[in-house]
Amino acid sequence: MRILLIGEYSNVHATLAEGLRHLGHEVIVISNGDFWKAYPRDIDTSRPPGRWGGLRLLTKIYGLLPRLRGFDVVQLINPMFFELKAERLFYLYHYLRKYNRHVFLGGFGMDWYWVNACVTQKPLRYSDFNIGEKLRSDPDTLRERHDWLGTAKERLNRLIAEDCDGIITGLYEYWVCYHPAFPKKTAFIPFPIKLPEAKPLISQHPKVVIFIGINRERSVYKGTDIMLQAAKDVLRRHPQEMELRIAESVPFSKYQEMMNSADAILDQLYSYTPSMNPLLAMSKGIICIGGGEPENYEIINEHELRPIINVEPTYESVYHELEQLVLHPERIPTLKQQSIAYVQKHHDYLKVSHQYLDFWSNQSKA
Repeated sequence: MRILLIGEYSNVHATLAEGLRHLGHEVIVISNGDFWKAYPRDIDTSRPPGRWGGLRLLTKIYGLLPRLRGFDVVQLINPMFFELKAERLFYLYHYLRKYNRHVFLGGFGMDWYWVNACVTQKPLRYSDFNIGEKLRSDPDTLRERHDWLGTAKERLNRLIAEDCDGIITGLYEYWVCYHPAFPKKTAFIPFPIKLPEAKPLISQHPKVVIFIGINRERSVYKGTDIMLQAAKDVLRRHPQEMELRIAESVPFSKYQEMMNSADAILDQLYSYTPSMNPLLAMSKGIICIGGGEPENYEIINEHELRPIINVEPTYESVYHELEQLVLHPERIPTLKQQSIAYVQKHHDYLKVSHQYLDFWSNQSKA
Protein backbone atom coordinates (compact mmCIF):
# COMPACT_ATOMS: atom_id res chain seq x y z
CA MET A 1 0.00 0.00 0.00
CA ARG A 2 0.99 3.63 -0.51
CA ILE A 3 0.38 5.46 2.74
CA LEU A 4 0.57 9.17 3.53
CA LEU A 5 0.70 10.21 7.19
CA ILE A 6 0.08 13.93 7.70
CA GLY A 7 0.99 15.71 10.94
CA GLU A 8 2.68 14.57 14.13
CA TYR A 9 1.91 14.11 17.81
CA SER A 10 4.65 12.81 20.10
CA ASN A 11 6.21 10.53 17.46
CA VAL A 12 3.03 8.56 16.67
CA HIS A 13 3.24 8.89 12.89
CA ALA A 14 7.02 8.58 12.66
CA THR A 15 6.94 5.35 14.69
CA LEU A 16 3.94 3.98 12.80
CA ALA A 17 5.73 4.72 9.52
CA GLU A 18 8.73 2.65 10.65
CA GLY A 19 6.49 -0.29 11.41
CA LEU A 20 4.59 -0.06 8.14
CA ARG A 21 7.81 0.16 6.11
CA HIS A 22 9.15 -2.88 7.92
CA LEU A 23 6.03 -4.71 6.74
CA GLY A 24 6.75 -3.74 3.13
CA HIS A 25 4.57 -0.67 2.59
CA GLU A 26 5.53 2.66 1.01
CA VAL A 27 5.04 5.43 3.58
CA ILE A 28 5.59 9.18 3.53
CA VAL A 29 5.37 11.31 6.68
CA ILE A 30 4.75 15.01 6.19
CA SER A 31 4.77 17.15 9.34
CA ASN A 32 6.37 19.95 11.31
CA GLY A 33 8.01 17.42 13.63
CA ASP A 34 5.62 18.43 16.45
CA PHE A 35 7.30 21.81 16.82
CA TRP A 36 10.45 21.91 18.99
CA LYS A 37 10.32 18.15 19.60
CA ALA A 38 11.73 17.69 16.08
CA TYR A 39 10.47 14.18 15.37
CA PRO A 40 11.59 12.57 12.08
CA ARG A 41 9.63 13.26 8.89
CA ASP A 42 10.14 12.87 5.16
CA ILE A 43 8.71 16.26 4.19
CA ASP A 44 9.03 19.18 6.59
CA THR A 45 6.08 21.56 6.88
CA SER A 46 7.24 23.69 9.79
CA ARG A 47 5.69 27.13 9.74
CA PRO A 48 8.33 29.78 9.07
CA PRO A 49 8.61 32.46 11.77
CA GLY A 50 7.39 35.99 11.28
CA ARG A 51 4.33 37.84 10.12
CA TRP A 52 4.15 36.10 6.75
CA GLY A 53 4.90 32.62 8.05
CA GLY A 54 1.40 31.32 7.37
CA LEU A 55 1.39 32.56 3.78
CA ARG A 56 4.84 31.10 3.14
CA LEU A 57 3.76 27.73 4.56
CA LEU A 58 0.55 27.76 2.53
CA THR A 59 2.53 28.50 -0.63
CA LYS A 60 4.87 25.60 0.14
CA ILE A 61 1.97 23.21 0.73
CA TYR A 62 0.26 24.23 -2.50
CA GLY A 63 3.51 23.44 -4.27
CA LEU A 64 3.53 20.00 -2.62
CA LEU A 65 -0.05 19.09 -3.59
CA PRO A 66 0.89 17.08 -6.71
CA ARG A 67 2.97 14.82 -4.43
CA LEU A 68 0.04 14.31 -2.04
CA ARG A 69 -2.19 12.34 -4.39
CA GLY A 70 -2.50 8.74 -5.50
CA PHE A 71 -2.24 7.16 -2.04
CA ASP A 72 -4.27 4.17 -0.86
CA VAL A 73 -4.49 5.63 2.65
CA VAL A 74 -4.11 9.15 3.95
CA GLN A 75 -4.21 9.60 7.72
CA LEU A 76 -4.53 13.00 9.37
CA ILE A 77 -3.07 13.32 12.86
CA ASN A 78 -5.73 15.90 13.77
CA PRO A 79 -8.29 18.09 11.98
CA MET A 80 -5.64 20.83 12.26
CA PHE A 81 -3.22 18.75 10.20
CA PHE A 82 -1.10 21.67 9.00
CA GLU A 83 -0.01 24.76 10.98
CA LEU A 84 -2.54 26.97 9.24
CA LYS A 85 -5.86 28.59 10.11
CA ALA A 86 -8.77 26.17 9.98
CA GLU A 87 -10.33 28.17 7.14
CA ARG A 88 -7.33 27.27 4.95
CA LEU A 89 -7.65 23.54 5.67
CA PHE A 90 -11.14 22.95 4.21
CA TYR A 91 -9.81 23.12 0.66
CA LEU A 92 -6.76 21.00 1.50
CA TYR A 93 -8.95 18.31 3.07
CA HIS A 94 -11.24 18.20 0.03
CA TYR A 95 -8.19 17.95 -2.24
CA LEU A 96 -6.82 15.00 -0.26
CA ARG A 97 -10.24 13.37 -0.30
CA LYS A 98 -10.62 13.78 -4.05
CA TYR A 99 -7.20 12.58 -5.17
CA ASN A 100 -6.63 9.65 -2.77
CA ARG A 101 -8.55 6.41 -2.20
CA HIS A 102 -9.25 6.65 1.53
CA VAL A 103 -8.80 9.26 4.25
CA PHE A 104 -8.72 8.54 7.99
CA LEU A 105 -8.73 10.88 10.99
CA GLY A 106 -6.65 10.44 14.13
CA GLY A 107 -8.29 11.09 17.48
CA PHE A 108 -5.01 11.60 19.29
CA GLY A 109 -5.31 14.92 21.06
CA MET A 110 -6.91 18.31 21.10
CA ASP A 111 -10.00 18.62 18.90
CA TRP A 112 -13.69 19.56 19.06
CA TYR A 113 -15.00 16.10 19.99
CA TRP A 114 -12.58 15.96 22.93
CA VAL A 115 -13.29 19.48 24.17
CA ASN A 116 -17.05 19.33 23.64
CA ALA A 117 -17.52 15.96 25.31
CA CYS A 118 -15.43 16.90 28.36
CA VAL A 119 -17.20 20.26 28.74
CA THR A 120 -20.79 19.15 28.10
CA GLN A 121 -21.33 15.39 28.58
CA LYS A 122 -18.38 14.84 30.97
CA PRO A 123 -17.96 11.09 30.28
CA LEU A 124 -14.76 11.02 32.36
CA ARG A 125 -14.42 11.50 36.11
CA TYR A 126 -11.64 13.96 35.33
CA SER A 127 -9.94 15.28 32.21
CA ASP A 128 -8.06 18.28 30.83
CA PHE A 129 -11.37 20.17 31.07
CA ASN A 130 -13.29 18.90 34.10
CA ILE A 131 -12.84 17.54 37.59
CA GLY A 132 -16.12 15.77 38.26
CA GLU A 133 -18.93 18.17 37.39
CA LYS A 134 -16.69 21.22 37.85
CA LEU A 135 -15.07 22.72 34.77
CA ARG A 136 -11.41 23.70 34.98
CA SER A 137 -10.76 27.41 34.54
CA ASP A 138 -7.00 27.82 34.08
CA PRO A 139 -6.03 30.03 31.10
CA ASP A 140 -4.88 27.20 28.81
CA THR A 141 -8.12 25.28 29.30
CA LEU A 142 -10.24 28.35 28.64
CA ARG A 143 -8.19 29.16 25.55
CA GLU A 144 -8.74 25.68 24.10
CA ARG A 145 -12.48 25.94 24.72
CA HIS A 146 -12.52 29.32 23.01
CA ASP A 147 -10.51 27.95 20.05
CA TRP A 148 -12.67 24.88 19.43
CA LEU A 149 -16.25 25.60 20.48
CA GLY A 150 -18.37 27.43 17.91
CA THR A 151 -15.44 28.19 15.60
CA ALA A 152 -14.05 27.23 12.19
CA LYS A 153 -12.03 24.55 13.98
CA GLU A 154 -15.26 22.94 15.17
CA ARG A 155 -16.76 23.05 11.67
CA LEU A 156 -13.62 21.55 10.17
CA ASN A 157 -13.42 18.77 12.76
CA ARG A 158 -17.08 17.82 12.33
CA LEU A 159 -16.81 17.85 8.54
CA ILE A 160 -13.76 15.58 8.51
CA ALA A 161 -15.14 13.20 11.15
CA GLU A 162 -18.44 12.81 9.31
CA ASP A 163 -16.88 12.53 5.84
CA CYS A 164 -13.75 10.42 6.39
CA ASP A 165 -13.56 6.63 6.08
CA GLY A 166 -12.66 5.96 9.70
CA ILE A 167 -11.40 7.41 12.97
CA ILE A 168 -8.55 5.92 15.02
CA THR A 169 -8.26 6.92 18.68
CA GLY A 170 -5.05 6.33 20.62
CA LEU A 171 -6.18 6.71 24.24
CA TYR A 172 -9.27 5.50 26.08
CA GLU A 173 -10.16 9.14 26.74
CA TYR A 174 -10.41 10.01 23.06
CA TRP A 175 -12.25 6.79 22.21
CA VAL A 176 -14.98 7.54 24.75
CA CYS A 177 -15.50 10.96 23.13
CA TYR A 178 -15.62 9.77 19.48
CA HIS A 179 -17.25 6.35 19.70
CA PRO A 180 -20.75 7.50 20.74
CA ALA A 181 -20.93 9.78 17.69
CA PHE A 182 -19.38 7.31 15.22
CA PRO A 183 -19.76 3.78 16.60
CA LYS A 184 -19.35 2.06 13.23
CA LYS A 185 -16.19 3.81 12.14
CA THR A 186 -14.30 4.57 15.35
CA ALA A 187 -11.58 2.21 16.56
CA PHE A 188 -9.21 2.22 19.50
CA ILE A 189 -5.68 1.21 18.49
CA PRO A 190 -2.84 1.47 21.05
CA PHE A 191 -0.02 3.88 20.31
CA PRO A 192 3.00 2.32 18.53
CA ILE A 193 6.30 2.01 20.40
CA LYS A 194 9.55 0.76 18.88
CA LEU A 195 11.01 -1.46 21.55
CA PRO A 196 14.71 -1.25 22.46
CA GLU A 197 16.85 -3.66 20.45
CA ALA A 198 18.43 -5.02 23.63
CA LYS A 199 16.27 -6.00 26.57
CA PRO A 200 16.60 -3.28 29.24
CA LEU A 201 18.55 -4.13 32.36
CA ILE A 202 16.59 -4.01 35.59
CA SER A 203 19.05 -2.12 37.77
CA GLN A 204 18.73 -0.65 41.25
CA HIS A 205 20.15 2.80 42.00
CA PRO A 206 21.40 4.04 45.39
CA LYS A 207 18.61 6.61 45.14
CA VAL A 208 15.21 6.35 43.42
CA VAL A 209 15.64 8.41 40.23
CA ILE A 210 12.49 10.31 39.20
CA PHE A 211 12.20 12.01 35.80
CA ILE A 212 9.72 14.66 34.68
CA GLY A 213 9.47 16.42 31.32
CA ILE A 214 8.13 19.98 31.38
CA ASN A 215 6.58 21.77 28.42
CA ARG A 216 6.69 25.29 29.80
CA GLU A 217 3.78 26.37 27.56
CA ARG A 218 1.47 23.53 28.73
CA SER A 219 2.59 22.89 32.30
CA VAL A 220 -0.60 23.97 34.08
CA TYR A 221 -2.89 22.47 31.44
CA LYS A 222 -1.23 19.03 31.67
CA GLY A 223 -0.80 19.17 35.44
CA THR A 224 2.98 18.91 35.38
CA ASP A 225 3.15 21.98 37.62
CA ILE A 226 1.38 20.00 40.37
CA MET A 227 3.47 16.88 39.74
CA LEU A 228 6.70 18.86 39.81
CA GLN A 229 5.80 20.57 43.09
CA ALA A 230 4.93 17.22 44.68
CA ALA A 231 8.22 15.74 43.45
CA LYS A 232 10.23 18.67 44.82
CA ASP A 233 8.50 18.34 48.18
CA VAL A 234 9.16 14.59 48.38
CA LEU A 235 12.79 15.28 47.45
CA ARG A 236 13.04 17.93 50.16
CA ARG A 237 11.79 15.41 52.73
CA HIS A 238 13.82 12.44 51.46
CA PRO A 239 17.02 13.82 49.88
CA GLN A 240 19.03 10.70 50.72
CA GLU A 241 16.53 8.36 49.04
CA MET A 242 15.55 10.28 45.89
CA GLU A 243 17.04 12.05 42.87
CA LEU A 244 14.97 14.32 40.57
CA ARG A 245 15.71 15.00 36.89
CA ILE A 246 13.85 17.75 35.05
CA ALA A 247 13.78 18.18 31.25
CA GLU A 248 12.18 21.45 30.18
CA SER A 249 11.04 21.90 26.54
CA VAL A 250 13.98 20.01 25.03
CA PRO A 251 14.13 18.20 21.65
CA PHE A 252 13.12 14.55 21.62
CA SER A 253 16.70 13.25 21.37
CA LYS A 254 17.77 15.24 24.45
CA TYR A 255 14.58 14.22 26.27
CA GLN A 256 15.37 10.53 25.75
CA GLU A 257 18.95 10.99 26.90
CA MET A 258 17.81 12.61 30.14
CA MET A 259 15.07 10.04 30.71
CA ASN A 260 17.25 6.97 30.22
CA SER A 261 18.27 5.17 33.42
CA ALA A 262 15.53 6.84 35.49
CA ASP A 263 13.46 4.60 37.74
CA ALA A 264 10.14 6.36 37.20
CA ILE A 265 8.56 9.10 35.08
CA LEU A 266 5.88 11.55 36.19
CA ASP A 267 3.52 12.35 33.32
CA GLN A 268 0.02 13.70 32.51
CA LEU A 269 -1.87 14.27 35.74
CA TYR A 270 -5.32 14.40 34.11
CA SER A 271 -4.95 11.29 31.93
CA TYR A 272 -6.57 7.87 32.34
CA THR A 273 -4.01 6.28 30.04
CA PRO A 274 -0.25 6.48 29.42
CA SER A 275 0.57 8.40 26.24
CA MET A 276 3.61 8.16 23.96
CA ASN A 277 6.32 9.52 26.27
CA PRO A 278 5.50 7.35 29.30
CA LEU A 279 4.99 4.32 27.04
CA LEU A 280 8.43 4.87 25.57
CA ALA A 281 9.79 5.12 29.11
CA MET A 282 7.98 1.92 30.12
CA SER A 283 9.51 0.07 27.16
CA LYS A 284 12.90 0.87 28.73
CA GLY A 285 11.87 -0.39 32.15
CA ILE A 286 10.93 2.99 33.59
CA ILE A 287 7.84 3.08 35.81
CA CYS A 288 5.00 5.45 34.86
CA ILE A 289 3.42 7.50 37.63
CA GLY A 290 0.34 8.96 36.00
CA GLY A 291 -2.69 7.62 34.14
CA GLY A 292 -3.48 4.00 34.89
CA GLU A 293 -7.21 3.92 35.56
CA PRO A 294 -9.21 0.65 35.32
CA GLU A 295 -10.62 1.75 31.96
CA ASN A 296 -7.09 1.83 30.55
CA TYR A 297 -6.65 -1.87 31.26
CA GLU A 298 -10.20 -2.80 30.24
CA ILE A 299 -10.01 -1.36 26.72
CA ILE A 300 -6.91 -3.45 25.94
CA ASN A 301 -8.30 -6.51 27.73
CA GLU A 302 -5.42 -6.65 30.20
CA HIS A 303 -6.27 -8.57 33.38
CA GLU A 304 -2.88 -9.39 34.91
CA LEU A 305 -0.25 -6.68 34.41
CA ARG A 306 -0.58 -3.55 36.54
CA PRO A 307 2.68 -1.66 35.96
CA ILE A 308 1.37 1.91 36.20
CA ILE A 309 1.24 3.77 39.50
CA ASN A 310 -2.10 5.49 39.04
CA VAL A 311 -2.65 8.90 40.62
CA GLU A 312 -5.74 11.02 41.14
CA PRO A 313 -5.52 14.58 39.77
CA THR A 314 -4.41 16.13 43.05
CA TYR A 315 -1.16 17.19 44.67
CA GLU A 316 -1.89 14.94 47.66
CA SER A 317 -2.27 11.82 45.50
CA VAL A 318 0.95 12.44 43.56
CA TYR A 319 2.89 13.18 46.75
CA HIS A 320 1.59 10.06 48.47
CA GLU A 321 2.26 7.64 45.60
CA LEU A 322 5.69 9.07 44.90
CA GLU A 323 6.71 9.00 48.55
CA GLN A 324 5.53 5.39 48.85
CA LEU A 325 7.72 4.40 45.91
CA VAL A 326 10.73 6.21 47.37
CA LEU A 327 10.22 4.58 50.77
CA HIS A 328 9.63 1.11 49.29
CA PRO A 329 12.19 0.69 46.51
CA GLU A 330 11.78 -3.10 46.75
CA ARG A 331 8.68 -2.61 44.53
CA ILE A 332 10.74 -1.20 41.69
CA PRO A 333 12.11 -4.37 40.00
CA THR A 334 8.66 -5.94 39.66
CA LEU A 335 7.07 -2.74 38.35
CA LYS A 336 9.92 -2.31 35.86
CA GLN A 337 9.55 -5.85 34.56
CA GLN A 338 5.79 -5.43 34.23
CA SER A 339 6.27 -2.12 32.41
CA ILE A 340 8.42 -3.77 29.74
CA ALA A 341 6.01 -6.70 29.40
CA TYR A 342 3.03 -4.33 29.10
CA VAL A 343 4.52 -2.38 26.20
CA GLN A 344 5.72 -5.54 24.47
CA LYS A 345 2.26 -7.07 24.74
CA HIS A 346 0.13 -4.11 23.67
CA HIS A 347 2.25 -1.44 21.98
CA ASP A 348 4.93 -3.11 19.84
CA TYR A 349 5.08 -0.99 16.68
CA LEU A 350 4.84 -3.98 14.34
CA LYS A 351 1.79 -5.39 16.11
CA VAL A 352 0.18 -1.95 16.11
CA SER A 353 1.01 -1.49 12.40
CA HIS A 354 -0.89 -4.71 11.65
CA GLN A 355 -3.86 -3.36 13.60
CA TYR A 356 -3.83 -0.19 11.52
CA LEU A 357 -3.64 -2.15 8.28
CA ASP A 358 -6.56 -4.35 9.35
CA PHE A 359 -8.68 -1.36 10.29
CA TRP A 360 -7.90 0.57 7.11
CA SER A 361 -8.69 -2.49 5.00
CA ASN A 362 -11.94 -3.31 6.80
CA GLN A 363 -13.19 0.27 6.69
CA SER A 364 -12.32 0.51 3.01
CA LYS A 365 -14.63 -2.46 2.33
CA ALA A 366 -17.49 -1.08 4.41
